[in-house]
Amino acid sequence: MRLPPLVVTDEDRVVLEGVTRSRTAAARDVQRAWIVLLAAQGWSNREIGVRVGLHYNQVAVWRGRYRDEGMAGLVDTGRPGRPPVYGADDVILLVKTATETPPAPASRWTMEALARRLNEAGVTISASQVWRICQGLDLKPWQYESWMTSHDPDFWVKAADVCGLYVDPPVNAVVWSVDEKTGMRARSRVNPTRPAQPAAGSRPGRRARREFEYRRHGTAVLYAGLNVHDGQVAAWVTDSTRADNFIAFLTDLVETTPNGLELHCIVDNLSAHGTKAVQEFLDDNPHVFLHRTPTHASWLNQVELFFSILQRRLLRYGEFDSVDDLATKVIAFINDYNKRATPFRWTYDGRPLQAA
Repeated sequence: MRLPPLVVTDEDRVVLEGVTRSRTAAARDVQRAWIVLLAAQGWSNREIGVRVGLHYNQVAVWRGRYRDEGMAGLVDTGRPGRPPVYGADDVILLVKTATETPPAPASRWTMEALARRLNEAGVTISASQVWRICQGLDLKPWQYESWMTSHDPDFWVKAADVCGLYVDPPVNAVVWSVDEKTGMRARSRVNPTRPAQPAAGSRPGRRARREFEYRRHGTAVLYAGLNVHDGQVAAWVTDSTRADNFIAFLTDLVETTPNGLELHCIVDNLSAHGTKAVQEFLDDNPHVFLHRTPTHASWLNQVELFFSILQRRLLRYGEFDSVDDLATKVIAFINDYNKRATPFRWTYDGRPLQAA
C-alpha cells in the first residue's frame, strides 16, 4: 500500500533543498534530505530507495524519524556499545611513550613494546588496542622519514649563484646542468616478462608480470648535460666517473658551443670535478666556468629532474642483454626525448624561505 505524502514544513523544505544543492554537505545528509523531499512528493519507499541507492527498509526508517522528530530525526544518534575504557590521561601517556626513544637495545617501538611499557605504568592495554589508538591519532612511531641537511657555510651564496643561472643567465652564454648517473645496471630477466592483459569474458584483466630472478651483465655511467634554457640533453655512456671522462665530456660541450659564447656548467661536489687535470682544462679554456652546488643539494641541479624521468620511463623496468645494449637504449631514449624537450620551469630563486 502506498503511504500518504510526508508532511514537510516550508522552513524544513528550504533547508533540505539547500542540502541537496550543497557541494560540501556530507553524502549521508544529502541522501536523507532527498528521502524526505521525495516522500513529500508521494514517492513510495521502494521508488525512493532506487533513486537514492538505499534499501527501502532503511528509507522507511529515515522517513519515520522525520515524521516523528522533524529535522532532529535526521541526525545520527550516539552508537550503543561499551564506553571507552581508556581515558585522556592514558592516551596522553601512550603518546608520550611513543614519542620517546625506545628502551635499549631496540631502535624503534612496536605495538607489543608500547603495550608492555604502559602495563608497567599501570595501564592494562593490549597491543591491538595500542594500534587502534595510534591509528586514530595518526601516530606511527614505527615509521621514519629521512632528510639531508647541508652544512655548507656558503650554502646561500652557492644556491643564489645556481638559481641566477636559471632565471637570469649571463648575456652571450650557454648554461648546462651537468652530472653523472652512476650504477646503471644492465640486467635481463631469466624468463620473459608477460604483458598486461585486458578482461575477456569472465576472466579479469591482469597487470604485466615479470619474474623476480634476473641476470647481471654489468653497470655503466651516464654523463649528461641539460641545456637549462631549451631543455635539450647531451649525453654519452662510459664506465666510470674518472676526471678524464669528465674532461672529455666538457670538451664535447665546448665543441658544440658557438664561438664567442661563454659556457657555464652547474656541477656537484664530486671529487673528480676538482682535480688538477680539471683545473688545467679550465685554464686552457677561459670561457668555461664551473658553478658548484652546495654540499648535499643535488636537488638544485636541474639535470637530476631528467635523471628521474630516465629512471622511471626506461631504467626501472627496462631489460638489457649487455652493457652495450643498455648504452644503446639509453642514448636512443635521449634522442627521442630531445624531439619534444622543453626547459623545466624553475621557481626557486635561491633566497631563504621566509616564515609565514
